[in-house]
Amino acid sequence: MPIYLPESTEVIESAPPDGAIEPLLDTLTPRQIVAELDKFVISQTQAKRAVAVALRNRMRRQKLPPDLAEEVAPKNILMIGPTGVGKTEIARRLARLAQSPFIKVEASKYTEVGYVGRDVESMVRDLVGLAVDMVREERLVGVRVKARQSAEERLLDLLLPPLPPSVRDNDPGPAREQHQRTRERLRAQRAEGRLDDREVEVDVPQKNFPSFEVISGSSIEEIDINIKDMLPNLFQGRSRKRRLKVPEALAYLVQEEEQKLVDSESVGQAAVERVEQAGIIFIDEIDKITGREGGQGPDVSREGVQRDILPIVEGTTVNTKHGTVRTDHILFIAAGAFHVASPSDLIPELQGRFPIRVELDSLETGDFVRILTEPRGSLVKQYTALLATEGVTLTFKPDAVDRIAEFATRVNERSENIGARRLHTVMEKLLDEISFNAPELDEKTIVIDAAYVDKMLADIVNDEDLSRYIL
Repeated sequence: MPIYLPESTEVIESAPPDGAIEPLLDTLTPRQIVAELDKFVISQTQAKRAVAVALRNRMRRQKLPPDLAEEVAPKNILMIGPTGVGKTEIARRLARLAQSPFIKVEASKYTEVGYVGRDVESMVRDLVGLAVDMVREERLVGVRVKARQSAEERLLDLLLPPLPPSVRDNDPGPAREQHQRTRERLRAQRAEGRLDDREVEVDVPQKNFPSFEVISGSSIEEIDINIKDMLPNLFQGRSRKRRLKVPEALAYLVQEEEQKLVDSESVGQAAVERVEQAGIIFIDEIDKITGREGGQGPDVSREGVQRDILPIVEGTTVNTKHGTVRTDHILFIAAGAFHVASPSDLIPELQGRFPIRVELDSLETGDFVRILTEPRGSLVKQYTALLATEGVTLTFKPDAVDRIAEFATRVNERSENIGARRLHTVMEKLLDEISFNAPELDEKTIVIDAAYVDKMLADIVNDEDLSRYIL
């Protein structure tokens, strides 16, 4: 499932004040990229170095002559490590830093052609869909002021209909001036919020025909087909009246004007180009589709999925509703725990398409302490901010953080090792009573120390059977 949401990222202090993305990325060295990733992901230096070099090479490729740039293929990366150590987070933060279209998919949800399941090409279509949203949002920023001005004029027309031609032609002077003065008064009243409770009638297009999936060839092509697009003359002009309050009507009209000012066709073309040149696809759980040749049962389908993924990674053309997409220069980052299988169990052709392999380390107590406190959105900062909304001042002492990290490490060692995700369950259990009672607490200043952590967690952690169910 796609998880990337475009957002601005503060990168280096020398960033241009106008927020320009291109010059900023061009100035990022691999060392600076690693430093930015360090703000969100603890440890895993080798993996960060690998993705930093991959991003820098993408920038270098943009400066090459077109004929040579076409020959330079991205060096795909295979991350090997247990769950919860930061594989996905590194790739996701890299995409946000580069403002690249990014999706995360699970290899295990795809099936070989001929079986019931998702077609591997859908990952590229999903990526194009996200890129379209990114480009459209960027274009909307440029037309937002003009769209709001046009929407306001349309709203004033609804509040005060224009003069009929007969009146305007026969008495063009006083009547027009009076009408204009009334219009300006309405404009001022709307700006002051005095018309917020007033309702107007807005024409809203009817959507009688929802989008749906069609079957093409031997696989399910997830291309939305809209009947109104296929037969525009048949359904043109159908709309219905809706009564909306002035603020809601203005918001709707602004959105309608924005869509008019943004060319959908050029947005699709720009999105396709961005995917081809800067797209990143993160394929998780790739170890789950390893299967040895000659195996029985599901192994046959697993190897088939590998063979279906292979041409996407090698470079092929995928048809989407926004145009054909070449995958030659999309960066693929694959990841897997490889507890049972090993990278050598992948088919040789797919192995060769992931030349860079990095092994991520298991997290230890010291790493957990850093994860709890150092990142910009660390768990300690999150819970402190959440409870501050209730007027509760929460303070974590260093010895409390150390005890939380120790308990998380101990539970990971005795049960399934889920890495840093264990901290979420431990913190939830630790602060369960405070979170529940926060609105009624008389004492609004709470200090979390080692003694409190022991009181809330020691019995659960020491009881192995209990900790398996609770933590």
